[in-house]
Amino acid sequence: VQLQASGGGLVQAGGSLRLSCAASGPTFSSIVMGWFRQTPGKEREFIVGFSWSDGTTYYVDSVKGRFTVSRDNAKNMVYLQMNSLKPEDTAVYYCAVTQDWSIVNGGVDYWGKGTQVTVSS
Repeated sequence: VQLQASGGGLVQAGGSLRLSCAASGPTFSSIVMGWFRQTPGKEREFIVGFSWSDGTTYYVDSVKGRFTVSRDNAKNMVYLQMNSLKPEDTAVYYCAVTQDWSIVNGGVDYWGKGTQVTVSS
């Protein structure tokens, strides 16, 4: 599986960005895709999970109500709409894939390259 995240950039606090994750490879019927983020000196943090088979989503509290994950089946794309961005959302964002919800605890089979999101105050 190959993943490519894009859509990062610089935005003012309160603004929005949409990240995209393009996925290619086999067995897309039973995977869980996730979004993580990482700031310098900190561990990579799980923030959003999405089940490709049934559309179940999971958001950590820090992004719940502000971030929304969606997909485009035809394009094998997953999107992360980020609204009401805060300076503390500044991080490198990664998409990832695994076979089950162990992704919530960092269980990842494949990582995509990160995309930088910077939120200015």
